[in-house]
Amino acid sequence: MKAVIFTLGCRLNAADSALMTSRLQQAGYTVLDPDSPEGTPDLVIVNSCAVTAEAVRKSRQLVRHYRKKFPSAHIAVTGCGAETEGEAWKRDAAANVILPNPAKRDLDALCGKHVFEGGTSFQEKEALFREGVHGEFPFRSRAFIKIQEGCNNFCTYCIVPFVRGPARSRDFREVLADCRHALEAGFAELVLTGVNTACYHDGNYHLGDLISAVSDLPGDFRIRLGSTEPDAKHPEWLESLRGNSRICRFLHLSLQHGSDPVLRRMNRHYTAQEFADFAARARDVLPGLSLGTDVIAGFPGETEELFEESREFIRKMDFANTHIFRYSPRPGTAAAAFPDRPSAADSLRRSELLKLDADAASARFAGRNAGTLAPVIFEEVRDGFLVGWTDHYLQVKVPEGSYPEGRIVQVKLPVA
Repeated sequence: MKAVIFTLGCRLNAADSALMTSRLQQAGYTVLDPDSPEGTPDLVIVNSCAVTAEAVRKSRQLVRHYRKKFPSAHIAVTGCGAETEGEAWKRDAAANVILPNPAKRDLDALCGKHVFEGGTSFQEKEALFREGVHGEFPFRSRAFIKIQEGCNNFCTYCIVPFVRGPARSRDFREVLADCRHALEAGFAELVLTGVNTACYHDGNYHLGDLISAVSDLPGDFRIRLGSTEPDAKHPEWLESLRGNSRICRFLHLSLQHGSDPVLRRMNRHYTAQEFADFAARARDVLPGLSLGTDVIAGFPGETEELFEESREFIRKMDFANTHIFRYSPRPGTAAAAFPDRPSAADSLRRSELLKLDADAASARFAGRNAGTLAPVIFEEVRDGFLVGWTDHYLQVKVPEGSYPEGRIVQVKLPVA
């Protein structure tokens, strides 16, 4: 039996796909490369995304594509899109089955029977969970280690608490075992991922304790943190990064908006100034930090004045990379019913202005690092060049054969 998993969306989805790969292998499946599957798979799993309406559209489009490409395959949809769209996947996208997020751990038992239960329910009420398997990454150059799941914040625009359930953390010892497994498999970068890794908590162990324990594992590797929420009231985990040579100089702190009135409407739990103070502390802890963020343009109530206030704040923050989204209402969220939504034309114009600013800030970050020595892992060969990434997420291209692949090497970054 052959299976293939197509992953859309976030790093947490990538980590979930790695765990599903392990479960499929245990069930006797050969898991094919999703970029170029050899032969016809018996089972196709689309690990979908639902963070925006566009993400759902792309997920559904992918299901239709693979229904045409592999007409005899059993197609299962899982991930956040399986939670939000329900039976529409079967009706509109020709999926055979729906596998809600909580059922992913039952994949090995279900796939042998080819019977999948649809529907949505989060029955996990415990704050701690175990996966019972190690992640497998046969087609990746990084190991995505799931450490946390779910969210309690209920930002008014966000569907995640409804599709991922309440915040809960993975067993401390199981995370360490998964990290050891990935290192023994030869991975040089571990990506600790979750909906919000900063809220990791297992008994007396917090994120800082987990980082320290992973850092103590033997081997030549580095640790990259997945998405973190800025928490002005609990910044203690930042100190665990100070002086830790294994930590990548990279943090993704979701801002979403740079004006307090819109942040309050979004139900974000900080002010713009508190975010700035948290970011300043992060930059102090990790000199040379690449600070990434997310920003929403066109949120209900965003006037031209509030947009300009937010734009100026974002300019001052000088992010190394910024993901810009135009607001799209998600059914079931509070903001979907908010009045005073900017016009589509205004949202588009504002997002394009933010993108111009973001590109300029990214160029400045790259310019500040030109000519410096940085640790790089080269991950692939493309058109005769090795392509890799620094610890602070700058892409590096050198002639093929210049360095080994998949190992941390020191490289002098080119000057433009």
